[in-house]
Amino acid sequence: METSEKSFNDCRLAFLEKAFGVRQVRSMPLMEDWLSKADAIFPNEKELAFLSVLQELLILNASWNEQELSLHFVGPMFSLINFTEPYRFNLFAERFISATLLSENSESILLSGKPDEFIASGYREPEIPFFCFNEFKKETETKGEPAGQALAAMLVGQALNEKKQPMYGCYIIGRDWYFMVLEGKNYCISQGFDATTEHINKTFSMLRALKGIITNLIS
Repeated sequence: METSEKSFNDCRLAFLEKAFGVRQVRSMPLMEDWLSKADAIFPNEKELAFLSVLQELLILNASWNEQELSLHFVGPMFSLINFTEPYRFNLFAERFISATLLSENSESILLSGKPDEFIASGYREPEIPFFCFNEFKKETETKGEPAGQALAAMLVGQALNEKKQPMYGCYIIGRDWYFMVLEGKNYCISQGFDATTEHINKTFSMLRALKGIITNLIS
C-alpha cells in the first residue's frame, strides 16, 4: 500500500478528524487540570515588569509578521519560563518531525513539518515531543489553519511517544493564545487569552504550569 504525504501547513481540523477519527470535546480533565495548575501560579514582581514590557511592544506592533512576533514576543515569553533542562528536555524551533499514521480507512499517511517551537525530551537534538506550538499572526489571514497545523504536530508527537502520554499544544491568532490538549482520539481547545490585556499573566501561568507538567512526565 502506498503512503500519501501531508504537510502540517496543509492540515485542517476537518481533514484530521475525517482521516484519523479525532474529535474535539468541550472539556477534558487534562485541560481542566492544566488551567487549575495555572490558576495557582502568579508572576513575581520582576516577571510582571518583564511581561509589561513585552505587552507594550505587542500593543505597539500590531503589524508584526510571524518572524517578528517570534523574535520580540514569543521567544522572550518562553525564555522567561526557561524550558531548558539539560539532558532531560529542551525547547526547539523549526526542527523537522514526522510520523506515518494509519487513517480510519487503513491508509498510511505521512504527516511532517517544522513546528515553530516544540518542547521535547533530549537536549541537543529533539527526541519525543510533549508540547507543540504554532504562531500565526494575522487575524484575517486565510492561508492555513493554525489549529489544524498544531493538532497535526501533536498527532505526530503522540505517534512518536511509545508511552502514549498526552500531548499539549498552543497556537496564536493575532494577539490571542489558544491552548490545546490531545489524549487518545479526543482533543480540547481552551478559550482565547488576549495577550494585550491582563490575560498575559494567565498565558505566562499556563506556560509555567506546562513546565511542571512536562517535568512530571519526564520523571
